[in-house]
Amino acid sequence: MTGQDLVGQRIKTVRRQRGLSQAQLAHPELSDSYVSLIESGKRTPTPSVLELLAEKLDCSLTYLINGVTAEQMQEIELALSYAQLAMDNGEVAEARTRYAELLADNGLAGLPQLRQDAEYGLALATEACGDLDEAIVLLNTLRRNEAALMAPERHVAVAVALSRCYREQGDLAQAVQVPEQIIGGAVRPAWTDDLMRLGAQLLAAYVERGDLLRARQFSAEVLAAADLLGSPQSLTLAHWGAAIVAVETGHSDEAVTHVERAIAIQSEYGDPRRLARLRGDYAQVLLTVRPMEAEAWRDVLLKVESELVETSANPMDKMRCAMNLARVELLLSQSERAGEHMRAVCDLLDGMPQVLQAEARLLHGETLAELGRQDKAIQELLTGAECLERSPTTRYTAHAWLTAARILERIDEPARSVDAYQRALACVGL
Repeated sequence: MTGQDLVGQRIKTVRRQRGLSQAQLAHPELSDSYVSLIESGKRTPTPSVLELLAEKLDCSLTYLINGVTAEQMQEIELALSYAQLAMDNGEVAEARTRYAELLADNGLAGLPQLRQDAEYGLALATEACGDLDEAIVLLNTLRRNEAALMAPERHVAVAVALSRCYREQGDLAQAVQVPEQIIGGAVRPAWTDDLMRLGAQLLAAYVERGDLLRARQFSAEVLAAADLLGSPQSLTLAHWGAAIVAVETGHSDEAVTHVERAIAIQSEYGDPRRLARLRGDYAQVLLTVRPMEAEAWRDVLLKVESELVETSANPMDKMRCAMNLARVELLLSQSERAGEHMRAVCDLLDGMPQVLQAEARLLHGETLAELGRQDKAIQELLTGAECLERSPTTRYTAHAWLTAARILERIDEPARSVDAYQRALACVGL
């Protein structure tokens, strides 16, 4: 049923409730045939006619247009604000519940834009809770059912979230296809800040897929576009993407240059939560390319940990920071401290994506091995292996199997180590 059909239906319903005929409602300003056409959805009333009908029916104009009273509209807008506030404060489960309750209420039926806002908010909250499968369903439903009503900016935002979810889930074909449908054609659309966000997701998917030549070429294009746009957001995204590509292609000094540029821009112009997340990623990159400076990166990560608490970050960001702190402590031979961080990680594991759970379990197993708790270490490593078995085959899972193999070898589990090595080779087609 179209919006105009709904308006006509509401006029008809209220008219009958008032005990009026079409002629009584119409006269003297309108003809009864005109009212009949409006009620059947065959004629769209002008704003002035709608105001007149609302006055004659003794109901609010808001109700005729949207199906809710002015008071109900205020309640809906307030509920949406509370849901967004919960999301902003990192209370992602609370946000998910609030958005779901809003959508379960029929009050949004005649409010397509607010309904779309709630559906998009629910998808993001669901993703933040770690439920990637459901988030993907919600985002695809939004694209399919709301495409005609969606503003270009929202269309791109949904594609950004969908590509990110597919990548986190390990479906790299879809993680690439979604953004390429928008920016991968023969004629590239003019770059905007929104499209730069989508480009960053596409670049991450190329890297994750192992298409490093394409990633390096596309990164150069994104950097050039960011320089032309000149906005802090586009420059931060472009330099961060270039840093990741540089790490993966073995250009360590280039990676450091790009990541420090991204941090400098974000520090000056960015919001605190995004800056904290970027600093955490920065430390992880430098742990990879400069592990000998682990003590300095520990200081960075401890600051990030504090900032994530202050900015009410979501559980996934907190979990990744704690894992990086555990890695630092292992590099510094501080196994007890690493164990403390891993206990915090284990408290956050429920509901997280399988690949992230696998990474955490393997790191916990490594930590337990360093603490001399071999039986517990084997148990965690086997649990991590089970998570990997449920995960899609990607470069990331190949690397995770390789990590598991090395740890098992180190704790004198040769048979299990060989099996993990074979799994790693199978992931890359060998």
